[in-house]
Amino acid sequence: MEKFVSREGLVAPLARANVDTDSIIPKQFLKSIKRTGYGPNLFDAWRYLDQGKPEMDNSKRPLNPDFVLNQARYQGAQILLARENFGCGSSREHAPWALLQYGFQAVIAPSFADIFFNNSFKNGLLLIRLDAQSVDRLFKEVDSTPGYRLVVDLEQQSVTTPGGETFKFEIDPSRKHSLLNGLDEIGLTLEHADKIKAFEARRREQQPWLF
Repeated sequence: MEKFVSREGLVAPLARANVDTDSIIPKQFLKSIKRTGYGPNLFDAWRYLDQGKPEMDNSKRPLNPDFVLNQARYQGAQILLARENFGCGSSREHAPWALLQYGFQAVIAPSFADIFFNNSFKNGLLLIRLDAQSVDRLFKEVDSTPGYRLVVDLEQQSVTTPGGETFKFEIDPSRKHSLLNGLDEIGLTLEHADKIKAFEARRREQQPWLF
């Protein structure tokens, strides 16, 4: 998992509340057993004018010119600004995979669905909760400022605007540790590899009949 310490990124605004996981990555793309290749189908039903199917050549599909991610000013965005209850609906790790593989490294919103919130951190996607008033201000600034960028500093737990205004956010210390060090659940376990080996050695000595 890639480390997240401090990032500056272009912001794309998705002004929709209650965006569910089927909107993030539609169900027909969950048939794949791979963990890669979902970026082109992020928000598939909104990005394209036709119906998406697995294994399609997305480069030849007609784009919806009204969808925010298809607008030239938001190409290459790394931070998604969203409304409340982002990621609601069914549990699927494919949702954070699709966001990450599209290029997003953080999502800012007033609130997130719990299962999506947990899945995102387990896969290295930083979710930032800011109060609704602050999010409203960011939406207005993004709309009025082409090329609007934010600096997200995980160590300082802050989001800084181009004008120097800073918003603080809370994060669970264990999740912060995992992101700062690029550790998924396997990586966290391996931090204790020496203790695990010592335990197994003692068990082998004390209970040889198990082996």
